Amino acid sequence: MNTSFKPLSNKTIVVTGGNGLLGKAFIEDIKNKGGIGISLDISHPTNFELNQIHADVTTENSISKVINEISQQYGNIDGWVNNAYPRTKDWGTDFLNLTEESLKTNVDLQMNSYILCCKEIIKHMLDNKVKGSIVNIASIYGIVGNDFTIYEGTDMKIPAPYSAIKGGVINFSRFLASRFGADEIRINAVSPGGIFDNQPPSFVKEYERKVPMKRMGNPNDIAPAVSFLLSDQAGYITGQNLAVDGGWTSI
Repeated sequence: MNTSFKPLSNKTIVVTGGNGLLGKAFIEDIKNKGGIGISLDISHPTNFELNQIHADVTTENSISKVINEISQQYGNIDGWVNNAYPRTKDWGTDFLNLTEESLKTNVDLQMNSYILCCKEIIKHMLDNKVKGSIVNIASIYGIVGNDFTIYEGTDMKIPAPYSAIKGGVINFSRFLASRFGADEIRINAVSPGGIFDNQPPSFVKEYERKVPMKRMGNPNDIAPAVSFLLSDQAGYITGQNLAVDGGWTSI
């Protein structure tokens, strides 16, 4: 067995929200597998030596500008991970108190930013004849409904638009896969289960009681799945939603 094989060698891959909990793990796994992982995040300055670029992915002009900037600095972009999680300060407001403005803003920030990023990176891949791969980060709550019992006794807020946004991301990924399959551009989604992030102990206990593998996930559980879909090993996989959830959506 060739232990030196690096499935992402010679690939330049952009991760939006690369400075977040999941984003950092994605970048590290891409690097470990031979790729150049570029973090696009509004929370850090541009530093090409660290493969970090300051960017706002919520407007089409800024996305187009940053793709041009990356291609000038690194060459063609082979992969793109939509992972950024922009949201308003009232994110988590109870559904019955949700304002029209908040709903429209969060759908625009989250789902529409994914759509615009996909549009601009696909244009880049088509123009440069790149056989690329896009991974959209969705959620188990884009597949199944929420189990509200696991939140009882906590102050955790369940954002009403989240399921609609993530469900939309999953089916939009299928649309793109169908539309651009002949161009050898692959688009898939990954739906993480609950990721441990110092949630209240009662929530963690209830989540782990229900999930078949009896533990919450961690970022290193999700990253290899993303790297696989970005690699040529997944060269005949497109239009799929891979749930990495310890079996949550199997029951």
